[in-house]
Order: sequence, then structure tokens, then C-alpha cells
Amino acid sequence: MSLETLTQTSPPDTAPAAAPPSTRRRRTSRHGLAVAGVRLALVVAWLASWELAARTVIDPFYYSMPSAIWDKLVVWFTDGTSQGTIWENIAVTLEEAVLGFVLGTLAGVVLGVVLGRARFLADVLAPFIKGANAIPRIVLASLFVIWFGLGMSSKVATAFVLVFFAVFFNAFQGAREVDRTLVDNARILGATRWSLMRTVILPSATSWILASMHVAFGFALIGAIVGEYTGADKGLGLLINHSQGNFDAPGIYAGMLISTVLALVAELLISKLERRLTAWRPPSASQSAVL
Repeated sequence: MSLETLTQTSPPDTAPAAAPPSTRRRRTSRHGLAVAGVRLALVVAWLASWELAARTVIDPFYYSMPSAIWDKLVVWFTDGTSQGTIWENIAVTLEEAVLGFVLGTLAGVVLGVVLGRARFLADVLAPFIKGANAIPRIVLASLFVIWFGLGMSSKVATAFVLVFFAVFFNAFQGAREVDRTLVDNARILGATRWSLMRTVILPSATSWILASMHVAFGFALIGAIVGEYTGADKGLGLLINHSQGNFDAPGIYAGMLISTVLALVAELLISKLERRLTAWRPPSASQSAVL
């Protein structure tokens, strides 16, 4: 059989050609628009069904309705609340959450990485850390109010505790999961303990740490609000507490909605930070599938 015959009868190469960058951008844009459209439709359907049910089936005194929650938000943002302007209360809660988030993240990363690389010390402290993590947070919030008073310190302490354990366990596991071969090669090349930590261990644990940060700010916000709910003179938690005492369901939902928006904005900022810090990594399988 001739070479021409073999060439003609052999199956064609079916490997797909890589799409040009413009095509990939269009696909990504269409995917993003489709996702946003479906999300918007789900939110509209949920709110419409809730409003309809509150007007026909359920008691709006207990379950409220979207229109009443909107009216409450309008009053808060235009006329203010019983505890001052809504912006002042948001600023207080946000400051407490950010301080607790930053301090808890730093402490969780440092202690998690150190114990992740020091097995003997980790074995000694393991039962104490697990015992501290098992303490109910609402109990700690009450103690912090007694220790630090009704000011910002008690709220920051509650947020710190919630964030610390969420970040610590991920940083600890990330430091434990570092490739042993990379560590050995770095030591052969003369890396000191600090350079090994800076160039190998921390970059390898970055994904674990960033994954914990996505939920850590939500925990910080919860800690601040729980602390304010326990005892405070300003903040979203205090507004929710007063709304509960007055059987004001729209006020409770309004406070929840504002805190949810704050958490979503923080999630967006953390996602941007994650993309910037992990730009050196190749795209994941899920990201490649979209393209």
C-alpha cells in the first residue's frame, strides 16, 4: 500500500484547535450574563412569592413581606433609626468586623503555620486548642461584655475568636500539606528556615488560607452583631435587638439584609485579592471548562 493511500485512509486529526482570545472572552461574557440573569430571575421569583404569600396565606405580622422591609429600609436611610443614623450604625459594626477579621486572620495564619511545621508543639497544644474551639461563642460574647464593657473591644474580641479558629485550622492543614520534596530540595539549595517559610511553605498554604478567608469575614460580621446583640450602644446588632423587642419583623429583616450586603461586598473584595495573589497558578479545570 502506497504512502498516499495510507494518508488518505488514515483518520483525520480530531484534536480541537484552541479558540482565539476574542472567542474565549465572548464565551466568558455570555456565561457571566446567563448566570446573572438566572440569579436575578430567582431573586425576583422568591420575593414575588413571599409578597404574595404574605398578602394571602401567611401572617405578615410574624413573617413580614418584602414591601414592608423596603419601607423600613427607606425610613432608616432617610429619617434615621432610634439609635442614630443608619450609616453610623453600619460604620460601627463594619469597624468591629474588620478589626476582628484582620487580627483573627493574622493570628490564625501565624499560629497555624507555626504549629503546622512544629509537630511536637502541635501535639502538646492540640487538646487545648480543640477545647477552646468547642466553647459556645455566645458564652464568650457574654464574658467579653463583662470583661471589656459595652464598647467596641468586646465586639472585636468576639469577631476575633470566630475568625481565628476558621483561619487557624486551614493554615495548619495547609502547612502540613506542603510537598516534602519541595522542602527537601530547598534545604539542599541552602534555604534558611525563614526563606523556606517565605518561599515554599507560605505560597503552598496560600490556597488553604484564602479559602478560609472567604468565610472568615462572614464570621467576623456575625461576631460583631452577636456582641452588639448581647450588649452595645450602637450597631446593626443593637437595631436587630430593638426590633425584636418591639415585635418589628421588618426591622429584623432589614438589619439582616444590610449585614448580608456587607458580607457580599467583602466576599467580592476577597475574591479579587485571591485572584491577584494566585495569578501565577494555571487555571483550574472548572475555569478551563467555561472557556
